[in-house]
Amino acid sequence: MAEKKNSTVSAFQSIETIVNRWKSGTLGEVVDDWKWIFSYSKKYKFAIVFYTVLGVVSISLGLISSIASKYVIDIVTGYQKDKLVILLCIMIGSSLFSLLFSSVIKRISARLSIYINNDIQADIFDKIIDSDWLKVGQYTNGDILNRFNTDVNTVSSNAISWLPTIVIAIYNFVATFFVIWYYSKVMACIAFMSAPFMLLMSRVFIRKQREYQKKVREINSQMMTFEVETFYNMDTIKSFGISKQYGTKMRNWQQKYKEMYLKYNLFSIETNIFMSLMGLTVQMVAFLYCLWLLWNGHITYGTMTLFLTQRANLSSAFNEVVGLVPTFLNSSVSAHRIKELVELEKEIHIKESHQLDAFEKFGYSLIMNDVHFSYIENKKVIKDSDFMANPGEIVALVGPSGEGKTTMIRLLLGLIHPQDGTVRIVAQDGTSIDSNADTRHLFAYVPQGNTILSGTIAENLRMVKEDATDEEIIEALKIGCAYDFVSKMPDGINSIVREKGRGLSEGQAQRIAISRAILRDAPILLLDEATSALDVTTERNVLRNIVTQRPNKTCIVTTHRPSVLNLCQRVYRVVDNQVTELSEEESSQMVIDF
Repeated sequence: MAEKKNSTVSAFQSIETIVNRWKSGTLGEVVDDWKWIFSYSKKYKFAIVFYTVLGVVSISLGLISSIASKYVIDIVTGYQKDKLVILLCIMIGSSLFSLLFSSVIKRISARLSIYINNDIQADIFDKIIDSDWLKVGQYTNGDILNRFNTDVNTVSSNAISWLPTIVIAIYNFVATFFVIWYYSKVMACIAFMSAPFMLLMSRVFIRKQREYQKKVREINSQMMTFEVETFYNMDTIKSFGISKQYGTKMRNWQQKYKEMYLKYNLFSIETNIFMSLMGLTVQMVAFLYCLWLLWNGHITYGTMTLFLTQRANLSSAFNEVVGLVPTFLNSSVSAHRIKELVELEKEIHIKESHQLDAFEKFGYSLIMNDVHFSYIENKKVIKDSDFMANPGEIVALVGPSGEGKTTMIRLLLGLIHPQDGTVRIVAQDGTSIDSNADTRHLFAYVPQGNTILSGTIAENLRMVKEDATDEEIIEALKIGCAYDFVSKMPDGINSIVREKGRGLSEGQAQRIAISRAILRDAPILLLDEATSALDVTTERNVLRNIVTQRPNKTCIVTTHRPSVLNLCQRVYRVVDNQVTELSEEESSQMVIDF
């Protein structure tokens, strides 16, 4: 009963929303959102029609069963035996067939829902992955996951069922109303007026309910943020010895949530009591009217039973029809949130990029000319900058933290693009292509930080080469100076590591990440502070192994380590947002300064 009253309030609130959107001219957005939803469901149109027909048949059989039960009661109470067996068969048969059709409808709905859910998720996944790096970066990971899972599930669960449900619900309401009208017009009016009367009365509670819902959700969101940040930074909290303080903070958030939730709960109970009393009043009016008709001989016991059961059914059908309004709006909101991701600007793809592939064994040069780039307008991160790295070279990028070294790496990868100037990949024959999404397969990249995923060591490496053999994985681990400790682990390359490489030292995690890049064996290797946790000897061995593996590999490293600079053919410095090449004397002096 409480759920029905809450859905009634929600339905009225949603109707108000639709009226307001119509007045403000934004109702068209809702329509557009549903057009987008139907673009996924239209290929299941025949299944949707079948679903609708089954629903209508199920409702019809349910009404036939109710009418048959009326005559059965009349026969039994009148001590008549005429057609009793036939009516019993009709009543039981109709009920069984109605149950069968309802079960089939649920099965079809579940199948269609999972199909369309997979269709939408797969399509959206591809489009998010292909979105512009800067554009998609405006959304938090949690928000993207929420849209990808919760919103897609909302859309998929309603994309198939919403239209058939509203057709079936309207048919149920109209058919039930006319069945009651056939036997008593007054009773039909009483039954019809009960639902809208309760709907109108619920308006009084909407504003207060909104306030409570908002406060409860705000506190719940704040508490969830606290929980996520706490678990993510557990190592830091433990290291500072402040676990008890965080336990106290958690209990404070729980207390705030408890107080607000219980206030909302009390308000809901009071609201439901009032709404239930109104419902009981209408029900009692209908019951007394039926008793009066029965007392005066205007109806039979069977007709009275039919009136009372179908009055409740009519009210339920009305609530179901109106209850589809918030479903309609919720799906529209979810669709709009999904569309925001789907319609993000896409990465740049240059079809001619495949022309470079024929020269892979000779290596490639990376050339930047007069590059200007800013994440925020009028705030340069890179300006007036040139850069070059050729096959067989190790080229270093040095400079203070935050000056733009990682931005340089992103420019080379084609994750971002300069506002002015060019970043190009040049093959041996002079073929030159701007760095873009379709040139990224020529790179192997080891970023800053821990990039180890949960799973086995072999699985971590195979993410860049799915068909890699165990022998290839072991060879890559040897080149990356990681096999010495991996071979001592209980299951070797099949040993499981936890998320973010828990259980491994920072140096071990870096060596596995480097080995993963080595297994990819791309002609261009980017190492962004990737050897910072290695000792000098291991670092030098790793870099020598990389150069030996493929002599024409172009290797670019961002670093603060003097040992790396000694191995580099050229050194570029990023200072004051400008990239400049250092002379041999300046490079040597920098090593001394280190």
